[in-house]
Amino acid sequence: MRTAMQLMLWYLKNEGLEESGAYYKAKMLLEKEKEDLMKAFSDGQETPINHPTLPHYSREEYYNDNYNKDK
Repeated sequence: MRTAMQLMLWYLKNEGLEESGAYYKAKMLLEKEKEDLMKAFSDGQETPINHPTLPHYSREEYYNDNYNKDK
């Protein structure tokens, strides 16, 4: 699965715009998106609705397993 920012970077790269300001800003926003996704996941892990036998992943494991597969 790719996030919207990953798709934007892919598009800019395929259009030959890797040297553009838009590509640089999208890379910065990708880092912010990554932090937000990992925080949301870890916040969800702390809620009591999770079943106690579900595995607990670290924030980084969750992000890499779900969004960083086809970098």
